Amino acid sequence: MKQVIDAHIHLDMYTNTQQRQLLQELDEYHIEGLVAVSNHLSSAKQTWQLAKVDKRIQPAFGYHPEQQLPTAEELYELVGFMEQHHTDMKAVGEVGLPYYMRKEDPTISIEPYKQLLETMIIHAGNWNKPVVLHAIYEDAPIVCELLEKHSIRQAHFHWFKGDKSTVRRIVGNGYMLSVTPDCLYESEIQRLIRQIPLTSLMVETDGPWPFEGPFHGLMTHPKMIHASVAKIAELKRLPVEAVYHQLVANTKDFYQL
Repeated sequence: MKQVIDAHIHLDMYTNTQQRQLLQELDEYHIEGLVAVSNHLSSAKQTWQLAKVDKRIQPAFGYHPEQQLPTAEELYELVGFMEQHHTDMKAVGEVGLPYYMRKEDPTISIEPYKQLLETMIIHAGNWNKPVVLHAIYEDAPIVCELLEKHSIRQAHFHWFKGDKSTVRRIVGNGYMLSVTPDCLYESEIQRLIRQIPLTSLMVETDGPWPFEGPFHGLMTHPKMIHASVAKIAELKRLPVEAVYHQLVANTKDFYQL
């Protein structure tokens, strides 16, 4: 069992007991670090506090798109917090577009969410920070346009789902993609893994989001990533040791760990 890094986890959304368990078990399961993303200001503050206690936690601050838009005051306070703590912040995230909300309610306009995302992208560029993105299917090309518009070089499309042409565009721009433990049982994700160059790939849990298959009923834990690495090695017909090495190298290089 080699070292791994969870490239995307909502650590603040676990209970205090679960957080303690995860952190106590990181060494046992060879988890070198966690990139902990945020959903809003309160989430960012909690994530920042967690990172102050444990240096293995790499905090990212942002506003998750699958929720009601922030008020002008809420956005001002969030950006102010991010500005104040941008030296501690490894990335701007999680940000993006509300794909699932719009599927449930097609009357929701994407335009104000695009404006919010563009604001976050501009700040990320000013702070020279990577952007962690919730952008899947037909939303991904829209996000690519915004990233290209502002000459953003560091973008991480987490738990990506989309077509081959968008994958080629993301990879061509030098951006990164990541997959979750659902790669063990989702054929769509397995096809993506075969297409994505290993040098453009990272692994994550998106915990505490739950998984099915062999993980049904289990608390999502970074240790699940070891099964993901083994599956990636199988799909790409590569030695598992080489896959471990490349995935960790990719994550350290991207997040400057």
